[in-house]
Order: sequence, then C-alpha cells, then structure tokens
Amino acid sequence: MEKIRIVYMRGGTSKGVFLHETDMPAERENWTPFLLDLMGSPDKRQIDGLGGANSLTSKAAIIKKAESDKDFDVYYTFAQVSITDETVDMNGNCGNISSAVGPFAIQEGLVSATEPITTVRIWNTNTQKLILAEVAVKDGDVQITGSTAIPGVPGYGSEIALTFCHAEGSVTGELLPTGNVTDVLETSFGSIVCSIVDAANPLVFVEAAKLGMEETILPDSFTEADLQRCEEIRSVAAELCGFTTRDKATKLSPAVPKLALIEKAKAYTDTNKNLYSTHDMDIHLRMLSMQRPHEALAITGAICTTAACAIPGTLPHTLAKKTTGSLRIAHPSGITETAYASLSEIKVIRTARRILEGTAYVKQNYNFKEVIASKN
Repeated sequence: MEKIRIVYMRGGTSKGVFLHETDMPAERENWTPFLLDLMGSPDKRQIDGLGGANSLTSKAAIIKKAESDKDFDVYYTFAQVSITDETVDMNGNCGNISSAVGPFAIQEGLVSATEPITTVRIWNTNTQKLILAEVAVKDGDVQITGSTAIPGVPGYGSEIALTFCHAEGSVTGELLPTGNVTDVLETSFGSIVCSIVDAANPLVFVEAAKLGMEETILPDSFTEADLQRCEEIRSVAAELCGFTTRDKATKLSPAVPKLALIEKAKAYTDTNKNLYSTHDMDIHLRMLSMQRPHEALAITGAICTTAACAIPGTLPHTLAKKTTGSLRIAHPSGITETAYASLSEIKVIRTARRILEGTAYVKQNYNFKEVIASKN
C-alpha cells in the first residue's frame, strides 16, 4: 500500500477529498486510477475507499499555489469520481466544492490570512475561469461558526461569498453552445424542446411537465423510467454540444452537460417538510448529477440558471417570475438565492468547513510526486 496526505472537507452541500497537486501522481494519466482507488470506485457502496456512495460525496479537489506573476492565488482542479464506472470526469467544475477551496488555501498556508475577510482568487482549471471567495478570518484562522444557513446542510456556519467571474462559456466556450436560445432534441419518446446554456457549467433546461413529471418532484420520487428519459435527453444534448456521441455520453461525459428540470413557481414542501409558497421563489428547478437526482442544487447549476434567466427567449427566462438583479431558485432542499449585476459577476452564499486531515492509503503505487515520509 501507498499513503498520501489528505484533507476531507464539506463545501456547500457536497463533500470531497482535498489534495495538494504536489502530492498527486507525477504522471497525469495516473490521476484517474489513483482517484478511483482512493474513493473505492467502481462500487455502488464505495466500501473500500473514502467515497460516500453518492455523487455529492464522491468528489476531489486538487490545489496548487499559483506562481507569483499570476493575478490569482491558487489553481483548483475539480474531479467528479464515478461510483459505478472507471471514470473520473474533469470536464466541469463543482460550485459547492469551490466554496471550500478558499478555506483550504488559507489553512494550508497557500494564501496569507487577513482579517476580517480574506479574498482568495481561485483559478478553476476545468473551466479556465476565475472564482473569488470571500472568507471570514479571526485570530489568523478561518472562522467556521456563524449565522448563515444554506438549504441541504443542517445548522449554521460562517458565510463564504463566491463570485463567479465571466462564467460564460465555461466548458464549451459559448454562452449558448448551439447558438440558439432553444433547441429541439429528437428522442425515442418524441421531440423535446430545451435550452442549452453554458455558464459555470453547461446545463440542459427542460420543462418537467413535458416529460409527464410533477413540477415539485423530490429525489425519492424519480422512477427508473424517469431517470432513463432524463439521461437520454442529456445524452442527445451532449452530442449536440460536441462532447461525444449520444450512445457514449453516459460513459465518456457523465458530468456535463447536466440536466435541469424547470417549471414556474409553485407551492411545495421540501425534503425537510418545510412549506414554501409561490411568493418565496422565482422558478422551480430539479437538477440531476451523474444520472441521479440532486438532493439540493449544484452551485454551478444556480449560476447557470441565473444566467439563463437573463437571456430572453430561453425556457428559464420564459418561466421565471423575475429575471434581473437576483433570483430565488426552489429545489428539493429549499430556496437558493443568487445575486448579479451582470452576467460577468454572479454571486452566491455558501458555508464550508474542514472535517478531517490525515493519511489515506491506496492499494497501488502511482509514482507520486512526493512521498509522505519526506514531510514527516
């Protein structure tokens, strides 16, 4: 067995393993087998690794200090580790995991702490985009306690403000990857109208009612037939975006684009039995991640939805009650609000915290850049 130093963190409604790039395998081609080994994939329980048997807890963040001549502080590479396949998708970013990058960088000494707020400039290598994280600092360390609550996470924490800068065309290079505000996808169950928008991550927006699904559906209510239809739509859109062919999308591009089921504001009860009226929200959204319904809302999904609502002619713009200044997005765990002055700066509030740091063991030797013994 080989050992490597890790930090396990929660970022927003996700959890993942945080690693210094200097601790990663020297050859990039070894990153995928190493991360699969570390997380215990493929296995639906991930019983032999650190994964939590859910796409929201099968993630990794790889961090490196930026060179002094850069106008950002750290490089951040996101990896979505498949649970069931030998696949690690690095095509897109995870906004929730992004919220833990700033605290990690400060606590690991990659960024100097300043009080009361340290702004960490994060370069996401997946999307080649800048993210600004405003992190509260007290007595030289990241402040964890606070009064901020986010849907999908129990309790309260210290506010972290994330600003996604110039998020348009994060993966495809275009805000509208097909050049259209709407497209018609031909599927085995008929023609489906969608809007494909790429901001922070590419999303395929489809009206839930057009698939015969309840607008306020919760994750446990999705049937296998529902999931198969959703994945077929996503796969056709992946082909339209040029990621891969539709028959290979589940295998080769499982994380992007993501599918979002949307509808007009409607009263609903979330997974925690909280009741919301139509006055509490501007639009309904149900995201799918790695072919399963998201328990809450991916932050890159919130950013993309906000951008989509600002574009006349898209399905989100047509369905949303409000399309400028701020947006309240209803999802299975509650309401997430974003704020923006323009498409080039969209902000969302998260919390994050360090859960564990220590040594993890993997079964193979991946020719690591540094051996852990050299640090002890």
